[in-house]
Amino acid sequence: MPTIHQQLLASTLQNKTINFRLIIICMAGAAVGLSMAIVSITKLLLLMCGLATLLLTRRAPGEKNLLAGTFTPIAVLLALSAFALSLLWTVAPQADALGSLAKYGKLIVIVLMMQLIRDRREAMYALGAFILAQLFLMTSSWMLFVQLPVPWATSNMALTKYAVFSSYLDQGIMSAVLAAVCWHLRELAPGRFGKPLALLVATASLCNVFFVLSGRSGHVVAIALLSMAIMWELPKRYRPVVILLPFLLTLALFFSSTKVRDRLSQVQSEVQSYSSTVQPDTSSGIRLNLWSRAVQAISQHPLVGSGVGSWSTEYNRLQREQNPAHQDIAGNGNPHQEYLMWGVQLGLPGLVMICALMLAILRDTLKMEQPYARAAQSVLLALAVACLFNTSLYDALIGDFFCILIGLLLALGLRTAPDHALATRQSEPSA
Repeated sequence: MPTIHQQLLASTLQNKTINFRLIIICMAGAAVGLSMAIVSITKLLLLMCGLATLLLTRRAPGEKNLLAGTFTPIAVLLALSAFALSLLWTVAPQADALGSLAKYGKLIVIVLMMQLIRDRREAMYALGAFILAQLFLMTSSWMLFVQLPVPWATSNMALTKYAVFSSYLDQGIMSAVLAAVCWHLRELAPGRFGKPLALLVATASLCNVFFVLSGRSGHVVAIALLSMAIMWELPKRYRPVVILLPFLLTLALFFSSTKVRDRLSQVQSEVQSYSSTVQPDTSSGIRLNLWSRAVQAISQHPLVGSGVGSWSTEYNRLQREQNPAHQDIAGNGNPHQEYLMWGVQLGLPGLVMICALMLAILRDTLKMEQPYARAAQSVLLALAVACLFNTSLYDALIGDFFCILIGLLLALGLRTAPDHALATRQSEPSA
């Protein structure tokens, strides 16, 4: 039987472990959207903390395992297993295949966040860190826009596109997501002025997307999230109007935002140019060509795909068949479409798998109370829309942004769900 001294020592070590774990969780929430170096270091710490927690700590009596009964961890593990298994038949060089597998390894961060966050209090701390970091990012973008000095802006698009650490494409998506999270969770904002401040941040974030940043993906994601938010606020009998909302919002923004109008006009001209030229040299034209090649590659290997990391190899092969003088693209290329990326690598089962992953996340959000569910579903919608135009899970930074935030919101919502209410009240300090 342990002595009192041993019990006190064990309790002290456990508290230090918990504090260290909470620090890493908050770091993960704050890191997304910042520099790639910070994100990489945080992911490493998160992985080490997850392994240490799994191997060294014991769950308290009566504490429920959050992963039990959820679908997201199963879907994540199945997807990663499929990519790993496809190493057996991939046509890609080993370095490309292993590099792509490592990029998709970020999906495990969703499970780590769900497992490491023990109660609602910890989830709220991490959410606060996320919002503060995103607020810093959005404010810095506005500062660049009004030509104030921002010495920490490291993006090569800082002075021209007002992106701080990443591309204007990624930052537009992140600002749109920040607006949705602040809107749906506005009642959780602390203090007398917490709710008005949350609404102010949501408004400033949307204006940042539509009037400052020029990323078309961000515009589309913001319109989708805004349409969904409006639909949820309408009485149920009026909700079918959501079908028209995106078009009405786009029309309103076309006449009110120079950024949106110019980018929409550019899409029209680029698509027309693509249809009349042999070699696409515009953003939309390049995407259309990449998507065409991706569909062609899927049609040639529909059952198992060409294996993980095979996109560049397959694209180069198909291009050389049409043009022997084609200059090969690098091994880390992508078709700027996540669904097609999975299809090329895993065939039609890959398309089913990415949809199943999103449906698993959606299924788990249905267990949450309304504000948490709507926030998580909005992030999921943003991911689904962004994946139509970019490889938003494969790419660094924006992929980490979605994985960490989805894991955080799942943990927050499920820890606040009715079956966790008792554990939540016990873990929170009394007022």
